[in-house]
Amino acid sequence: MSKLSRRDFLALSGAAAVAAMPGGARAAMGPNDKFDLVIKGGEVLDPGQSLRGRRDIGIRWGVVEAIEAEIPAARISKSIDASGKLVTPGLIDLHCHVYPYGSAIGIPADELVQHQCTTTVVSAGDAGVNNLAALRRYIVAQSRSRIYAFVHIANNGLSAFPVAELYNIDNAQVEACAMALAENPDFLIGVKVRMSENVIFRHGLEPLKRAIQACEMCGWPAKMMVHIGGVESTELMSGILDLLRPGDVLTHAYSGAPNLAGAFTNIVKDGRLLPAALAAKQRGVIFDVGHGGGSFDFTVADAAIAQGCPPDTISSDIHVFSGNTPGMPYLPWVMSKFLTMGYSLEQVVAMATTAPAGIISRAANIGTLKVGAPADVAIMELVEGPVSFVDTRNNKRDGKVFLKPVQTVINGVPFGRPYQSPFAVR
Repeated sequence: MSKLSRRDFLALSGAAAVAAMPGGARAAMGPNDKFDLVIKGGEVLDPGQSLRGRRDIGIRWGVVEAIEAEIPAARISKSIDASGKLVTPGLIDLHCHVYPYGSAIGIPADELVQHQCTTTVVSAGDAGVNNLAALRRYIVAQSRSRIYAFVHIANNGLSAFPVAELYNIDNAQVEACAMALAENPDFLIGVKVRMSENVIFRHGLEPLKRAIQACEMCGWPAKMMVHIGGVESTELMSGILDLLRPGDVLTHAYSGAPNLAGAFTNIVKDGRLLPAALAAKQRGVIFDVGHGGGSFDFTVADAAIAQGCPPDTISSDIHVFSGNTPGMPYLPWVMSKFLTMGYSLEQVVAMATTAPAGIISRAANIGTLKVGAPADVAIMELVEGPVSFVDTRNNKRDGKVFLKPVQTVINGVPFGRPYQSPFAVR
């Protein structure tokens, strides 16, 4: 038997990896083979494919195998009746807190699925370099939901919440953060920093500068996620915006939270959008909703959107505190608020599927129902009738429709019935 050279071995390994990836070589399905699961009769909406219409979705071996007008009963092993329901790619929450036991505010990602229809979630700075490995080893590895993360520039992440993590600027260790990024490019998206006055005290732009430096040292194009709301001054707010690079994420973009002196120092000042905010938007900074328990104001959003800064992504900022607030920042409910603000169903679904998938550089595999993609599917009801919404500053809006979660499928396996046998999940 001849020996394989190292080059031959790597070539064979690469071919095997490609075959295992969505879109790579898949086992051919014969005309009489059955699908493992079929989602029948739903109104399929996939913005990434410009697809909207009644379809059956056939799933086999964890991937979308077919999207057809009708899949016959003879080819169905198990099915979910989605008649009268909206079927979309699994929702992607770009900003949430899913590090229970390690962050003071985290909720188990899988507990959120029934409330959010989320198949992919992004931990927004729950972990710093000191507790990142535990997030990956003990939380991500045991969750059915797909989890990615922004690592916090503060070494301890949000483990000390509500104690501010950056009052002591020594917690922001650039090289340690850069090392975490360099070692986890498959899991991390970039670096999170909270720039509110009650978090950074009088350190000005220094926490953000350190976070950007870590991104630029790590050897791959790591992104920033920058939390605003209650920034020390309008001047500092403009300085933050000026530092953000194309592709960086401004979260809580429509916050109306005041600073410690009670002044409103966010991207809208006295009804006018800051010039630095418009400039940031125009050079490609991502504007993320990040609703949370104190970070979304209808009046700020109205002014910012009208003046040139619409949202790119809708996210929840769901955590143990925000989940108890009247604003109810579960992702479909936040999406529903934007329906009430005049956005179309296609737009709000895109801002919670294709848009965040692109931002986290996973658009080839998630946020889509294309054939060959992992079978991550959200089933929701579009409920028509009077509904009332409230933001985080007690402003109310009345609407005529809202999204209600029904069922979620991750990697071809439903949460709940019909159960798969054996119950094998990713």
